[in-house]
Amino acid sequence: MDRDSDRSCMPAAATPYDVAAIRADFPILQRRVHGRPLIYLDNAATTQKPQAVIDAEADYYATTNANIHRGVHALSQQATDAYEAARAKVARFINAASTNEIVFVRGTTEAINLVAQCFARPQFAPGDEILISAMEHHSNIVPWQLACRQTGAVLRVVPVDDAGEFDLDAYAKLLTPRTRLVAVTHVSNAIGSVVPVRQVVTLAHDRNIPVLLDGAQAISHRRIDVANLDCDFYAFSGHKLFAPTGIGVLYGKEAHLERMPPYQGGGDMIRSVTFETAEYNDLPYKFEAGTPHIAGAVGLGAALGYVSAIGVDAIAAHVGDLLADATARVAEIPGLRIVGTARKKAGILSFTLDGIHPHDIGTILDDRGVAIRAGHHCAMPLMQRYGIDGTARASFSLYNTTADVDALVAGIHEVRRVLGG
Repeated sequence: MDRDSDRSCMPAAATPYDVAAIRADFPILQRRVHGRPLIYLDNAATTQKPQAVIDAEADYYATTNANIHRGVHALSQQATDAYEAARAKVARFINAASTNEIVFVRGTTEAINLVAQCFARPQFAPGDEILISAMEHHSNIVPWQLACRQTGAVLRVVPVDDAGEFDLDAYAKLLTPRTRLVAVTHVSNAIGSVVPVRQVVTLAHDRNIPVLLDGAQAISHRRIDVANLDCDFYAFSGHKLFAPTGIGVLYGKEAHLERMPPYQGGGDMIRSVTFETAEYNDLPYKFEAGTPHIAGAVGLGAALGYVSAIGVDAIAAHVGDLLADATARVAEIPGLRIVGTARKKAGILSFTLDGIHPHDIGTILDDRGVAIRAGHHCAMPLMQRYGIDGTARASFSLYNTTADVDALVAGIHEVRRVLGG
């Protein structure tokens, strides 16, 4: 394995943005579905994987597979080097101050649950308040509900307006001496709204309130600099950043992580154990009990190298152009309602069609090879805010093209023709 550089992660893409070359890096995009070329527009659920990531994970298993941190033999030491090199890549990618602030977890969901159980549960008391927004994914709602039941704390919700914009004025008023934590999404997975998180953090920190940001959708759409954001915690999943499933990251300021008790007990998170007590390991290993997803971490490192070689800003510009094109074109379709029209959005187009269930939209589009998501997108309270059961959601990524937008628009017209919308 090449652990000293990202050369194996370099895409075929050239400057200027070469989407055809990028598409060639993703084997699954050569597939046909129902006899038609695959048009993959479900990137908010998970992204496809470039050959560089597939190769990195396969190469790990073929040449390096061993357990980490506990072995003196060559394979164990090489596996440890690969795993820790991936942690260092994550730290650089999000500009963390130290690898001690990077905890590998299964994904955003586990990262948020870790903070709920290790940061909130030990110190929150009856009447304390946790502040979230109306556009949160269930993974940034339910863990806090559990923490509230365990501690007597209360969950408060920042509203969003009809366009899907985070209400900063209401947020400022909801911050009180009882607010002990703010936990909000960076980018809505359901409607694509970009939350002004820097202002969210500043307003909270002015009152000495820590902030967790759910970065599951933001991580593949914009440059993330946790030092600049000054957030206390940042959570994201590898599989939404072209990496394998089952690997994710919790960034936490070292001072917080040092004070937090461990999430799970087991091997590698301890320094010593007796039948009476245990001494916990240093950061970040205190939170990584048991054998981790080593190959997934290696794959995540490869994905970060791939994305960095193309350029996060170039990817964001490309996806922004696709979203603007798709938004303008579907807005002209009779009976179509765009759900979420915030001024700042990231790669997500959610919509309904009068009289047609989102699942029927998704089914007809699938028959044409177009993969979208249909339903409540694990954001049921937000759907209730708009008085709907769900939406059809097309979400764009670095390998999508204007031809994919053409296919989406043609497919929606076919839905209306077939179902009489």
